[in-house]
Amino acid sequence: MALEIGTKAPEFTLKSLSADGPVDVSLSENFGKQATVILFFPLAFTGVCTREMCDVSSGLQKFADLKADVLGISVDSPFAQDAWAKKEGITIRLLSDLNKMVTKAYDVVFPNLAGIGDTSARAAFVVDQAGMIVYSEQTPTPKDLPDFAKIEAALREL
Repeated sequence: MALEIGTKAPEFTLKSLSADGPVDVSLSENFGKQATVILFFPLAFTGVCTREMCDVSSGLQKFADLKADVLGISVDSPFAQDAWAKKEGITIRLLSDLNKMVTKAYDVVFPNLAGIGDTSARAAFVVDQAGMIVYSEQTPTPKDLPDFAKIEAALREL
């Protein structure tokens, strides 16, 4: 069960791949500056995850206009995420939760996906500038996408 609205968002620092190699990205970098949309997704190179991240990438300006940074988190390595992003034209920052610590902290573990092991469930959180969760959703199945209209509404209310 995903963390509830009104909960302090667990801080994290995860790896992302940049042109200069792996870099650390921390949730708290946005505190006091802008909201953060955190999108957990099961695995790179899969159909629904590709559609979600491509759709979000094509609408990234909408989130910027709402003063929100978007972070995608999966249990893939940053190198796999980078190869996938380049192949599919994904432009949001993808963060590697290879050890599943952040997935567990946000309580969005999907056990034994397709018999290959635990991954992140598909989930969405909006974290305000103070670090509080103001929107929380874990989809019923990995095939279901988050309700982006509700995510945008939560951002408009900040």
